[in-house]
Amino acid sequence: MDSILCDELLQEIFLRLPPPSSAAVSLVCKRWLHLLRSSTTSLSLSFIHPPLTPLFSSFLRFHPYLSTISVTINATVDSSDHILLTVANSCPNLKHLKFLTGPVSNYSLITLSNCCPNLVSLAITLFRPFTLLWLIPFRSLKHLSIYSTGDSCELDYVDFYDSCDYELNLESLSLTGIQSGDKGVSFLWKNCKKVRTLKLKSCEGVGDQGSFFGFIQCLEGLEKVELRTCRTIVDGVLLKLAESCVMLNSLLVYDGGSKEGLLHFLSQGKCCSNLENLDLRLPLDLDNNHLIAIAENLRSLRSLRLQSSCLVTGEGLKSLGKRGMGDGLEELALINCDVVEGESGLLTTLGQDLKSLRKLDLSFNDMLLDKELISMLVSCNNLNELKLRGCKKLTNLTLVSMAKCCKKLETVDVMYCGGIEAKGVELFVLNSPKLRVLQVEENKVSDVARTWASNKFIEIVA
Repeated sequence: MDSILCDELLQEIFLRLPPPSSAAVSLVCKRWLHLLRSSTTSLSLSFIHPPLTPLFSSFLRFHPYLSTISVTINATVDSSDHILLTVANSCPNLKHLKFLTGPVSNYSLITLSNCCPNLVSLAITLFRPFTLLWLIPFRSLKHLSIYSTGDSCELDYVDFYDSCDYELNLESLSLTGIQSGDKGVSFLWKNCKKVRTLKLKSCEGVGDQGSFFGFIQCLEGLEKVELRTCRTIVDGVLLKLAESCVMLNSLLVYDGGSKEGLLHFLSQGKCCSNLENLDLRLPLDLDNNHLIAIAENLRSLRSLRLQSSCLVTGEGLKSLGKRGMGDGLEELALINCDVVEGESGLLTTLGQDLKSLRKLDLSFNDMLLDKELISMLVSCNNLNELKLRGCKKLTNLTLVSMAKCCKKLETVDVMYCGGIEAKGVELFVLNSPKLRVLQVEENKVSDVARTWASNKFIEIVA
């Protein structure tokens, strides 16, 4: 058989093998090992300590067609230049690089641009102050993620930096740890006219005083914004988004903000008529007034995700269906929300009002009972994705109801649901005609269930 199959056919087979099998392929013979390496285009590498440069270089050169690499090192690394240079010199076809082993210098990044001219996405860690002129040679770069740390021992920020104009082709920009005095960020805001996705995490500012005007201009064309743990700037960003951004269709705000700033955005934002996705994790900054504003102003909303919403009550959630949103909302997530467990009949009402739901996530509501969930599922006939991870009180009755009422389910997550047993999983697998992915603990999957899953092409993820 080995002699009959040509190299191209073997490589095509290797690409379709699941991870456990693909790892064993390399042990069959030298030919298979060589073909596997030649067909590998993506690697994720994690090291306890920095690898030896000659060995690392040799390993990478065995994979001549790598286009995607992720490199992480668990140990603290003062400088990662030699590792980055090894990647740059060994992988000329690289398009996607996630390199978070430690801060790198401008010299190594310029070398990377010369060695990997087709790089499309880059994630790196940099010392501050920033000197981002090294971005100019990356003509193919579309997605950039910068993680800032410490203080650089390199040359300080120079005066001509602000006067440099060069339009970058970036479409997605992610910044972590930016402080209010970071001068070099102004280069990004001034030259990123094509950015459509902006992600800020643990940022105390958007750069120095000279950066602010450029930042406001950058907001105008945004379509997706994520703000994670940015309490000091989130209100200001939301205010400017409300004033100037009309194309925004997706907003995520986690852990930080104020009730007033968010309410102003939801009530008066120019983008409200276009916003389709809203994801909020604001335990002490989200209440019923925000939900009412969502129901009244976000008429195009398709996905609403709420996590750890301690101040929201059933009355606020019911407003989503009562005020005309029921026909458009396709995804609802109420993750670890006290009201889901504490107000009887709430889920029943939501199920009756939100007829268009395709995706439902009620994960980590550990006191949620079968009868409350089942009363909602009876009305949710169009669901194709359901997540109940960590709902400890649910039992096999829920699976029986899901199989009976939700015939369109394709993806289901019932991990860490203590009351669900192997027998319930068996019945659910057998009676779910469109199921394709089931996430459940390994010890709850019997041999019978595994056989049925195999015959029906259902992937079981433990």
